[in-house]
Amino acid sequence: MKRISLFLAMLINMMIAFFPAMSQQDTAITYKKEEVMIPMRDGVKLFTRIYIPEHIKGTFPILMMRSPYSSWNMGTKDPLQDPYVKDMAEEGYIFVYQNIRGKQESEGHYIMQRPVIANRIKDTVDESTDTYDTIDWLLKHIKDNNGKVGQLGISYPGWTALVSGGYPHPALKAVSAQAEMGDEFLGDDFFHNGAFRLSYTFEYTFEEEASKEDTSFHFPQYDLYDWYLHLGPLSNVDKKYLHHHIPTWDSFARHSSYDQFWEHYSPLSYIDTPHIPILHVGGYWDQEDINGPQLFYGHMKKFDTKNYDHICLGPWYHGQWSSADADHIGHYEMGSNTAAYFQDHIQKVWFDYWLKGTGNGHFPEAVAFQTGSNVWKTYSSWPPENAVKEKLYLQPDGNLSFKKSRVVTPRSYVSYISDPNDPVPYRQRPIEETYSHGSHWRTWLTEDQRFVDHRPDVATWESPVLTDNLTVTGDIIAHLFASTTCTDADWVVKLIDAYPDYDTANLSMSGYELMIASEVFRGRFRKSFSHPAPIPSNKTESYTINLHDINHVFLKGHHLMVQIQSSWFPIIDRNPQKYVPNIFDAKASDFITATQNIYCSGNEDTYIELPVIKE
Repeated sequence: MKRISLFLAMLINMMIAFFPAMSQQDTAITYKKEEVMIPMRDGVKLFTRIYIPEHIKGTFPILMMRSPYSSWNMGTKDPLQDPYVKDMAEEGYIFVYQNIRGKQESEGHYIMQRPVIANRIKDTVDESTDTYDTIDWLLKHIKDNNGKVGQLGISYPGWTALVSGGYPHPALKAVSAQAEMGDEFLGDDFFHNGAFRLSYTFEYTFEEEASKEDTSFHFPQYDLYDWYLHLGPLSNVDKKYLHHHIPTWDSFARHSSYDQFWEHYSPLSYIDTPHIPILHVGGYWDQEDINGPQLFYGHMKKFDTKNYDHICLGPWYHGQWSSADADHIGHYEMGSNTAAYFQDHIQKVWFDYWLKGTGNGHFPEAVAFQTGSNVWKTYSSWPPENAVKEKLYLQPDGNLSFKKSRVVTPRSYVSYISDPNDPVPYRQRPIEETYSHGSHWRTWLTEDQRFVDHRPDVATWESPVLTDNLTVTGDIIAHLFASTTCTDADWVVKLIDAYPDYDTANLSMSGYELMIASEVFRGRFRKSFSHPAPIPSNKTESYTINLHDINHVFLKGHHLMVQIQSSWFPIIDRNPQKYVPNIFDAKASDFITATQNIYCSGNEDTYIELPVIKE
């Protein structure tokens, strides 16, 4: 027996000697967790959770996330159990998760989306200085780091990555700003083209600012459509519930147009040149920060002299690419696990090259999943330069055509009545609390738009059946000619892929109306976001509305569809439709019914500008 044991031991030693790689691979990597308070230059200490690889030799780069949240993006999972970074964790990284000042267990005072000012005002702190100080500390106190740091994150943590890349520590070599907030008045969390995002803003600002911990507002009912409707004018929010205890809400109420407050808070004012490689990541159906990645990729590209600025767009809701499996969103089937593809073939390859020196570093300018065809595409420019801009005209008879209408009569428009006391719901009811268990908040941008087909306050146009595939890649722009009988109006424009009535490829999608691109515009800002003005009653006005970038194939046998409406409640607050200088001060009597006309011929042709790829 002893001879057999001795023989086995010798055999194992021989295998280790001849196959050292196999020996190392068989020793499973694990992570040791440490929690520390890291001091900043002003003495404030920030709570930081660190995961250090064990049972593997060598030096490792540091990959960092900075967040206001208690759980999501805050390293509550061992990296090996977190699908977002699992691929990288298996090969050895040092993971660092930090709460920003004033949140959770970190010291200091919290200011939502604290503007970066330290680069121009001495002896001040912001997220860029806190990141710099954190990296300095990590390099000195964590053994076996290779001197290189990367930063990534989604949503607020994506914005902190964007900020860090603007004023980087010398050891910060690359960042990935994912679903980062852009200009909050123009098109992300809180306002879209000046239209206030009521339900999301109320619930989110309360959660973040009611206490240092994450705290949800306690609603007395499940379906919140009626709750927000019975709330009445926006002035009732503070009178009845917040009582001036939520600073961000008070700021929004005081600054209802684009003034110095918004200029100061906009990242456009303090981020431009990409000083280190940056990968922006966004989703076509991101219900929270759809604009930021697209906005900042384009903004920073103007200043990019070293080819540092890159973008990845996918078929996702907010942060869906961090999940274990993303093969569908709502009822839309992607055809593959797009999250796994992103994590392994895009994100990991990006950080492995910049932080470990592996790979060839030949990154495409843009990687964009193409919906409809369900394939990944790479592009040398974004949007692609070979796209041909074609005009899809809205016809007075409810049709869509790439040719102008020949009808020129006093009735060459489509009308509907908008009643702010009976607003169009933005998604199917019940409309649950944003982050409640089972809420449909994440996927509402892909909901079947047939749920509003019956409403007389939703105008619809539809094309004939497509006889060939139509590939649309790039920025969708709506050029709207409209009038109202009142002095203010919201315009919601939706570009829809209408599936065949009988879809043999997927019966459950038969007749489905899939929203591909959409946006809202508050009419008072048609000439300037800084200087709102009443809309002249019964006078045709023009509006240019950016519906954002898409990459979609409208398949043969489908229809193109456009819907236009004047409310989207309660994600967008009710426009009184009677002009008041500040809607936060509107009275109940200011909310009045309006007749809206969408013009479809002559010199007032409403159309959707589509960037078409000829294939």
